[in-house]
Amino acid sequence: MTVLRTARLVLSELDASDAAFLVALLNDPGFLTRIGDRGVRTEADAQRYLDDGPRASYAANGFGLWRVADGATPVGICGLLRRPGLDHPDLGFALLQAHAGRGIATEAAAACLAYGHRDLGLPRIDAITSPGNAGSIHVLTKLGMGFAGLVTLPGIATQQRQYVSLAPADPPTVDVRS
Repeated sequence: MTVLRTARLVLSELDASDAAFLVALLNDPGFLTRIGDRGVRTEADAQRYLDDGPRASYAANGFGLWRVADGATPVGICGLLRRPGLDHPDLGFALLQAHAGRGIATEAAAACLAYGHRDLGLPRIDAITSPGNAGSIHVLTKLGMGFAGLVTLPGIATQQRQYVSLAPADPPTVDVRS
């Protein structure tokens, strides 16, 4: 199901047909270095990841991580999460390294922020990133998210940089389809 459209991207709920893509993304060297190892090595592992992660989040929260496609090609994931240790929903994104540096993360994340604030009525959305992840820090600051400090979260060994987005008075328009 399509959730959001931007000028060039389509963000949709992840489903069983995304298993091979998720194996590639979750084992991409950039993902492993900057986000961590999710233990997904096979399509069966990817199905469990989908059931326990994105699908469970869609059911419980009405949002989660969505597939980001440039045309028909899946290039990453982006969306909103409920993360243990954070009081507010968290913006998350990851791209296959081959698609980094083209503004895709910024475009997808901006759409998710606008959707979260305007359509879901979320007054605050957080984001976390490792202190050395210059690419994500650049995206978050470009989106206008403010640095709130360092935070220690359950299951993450190192402190993370926390950013905050407060709902603007007039959020930008995003084409939302259900």
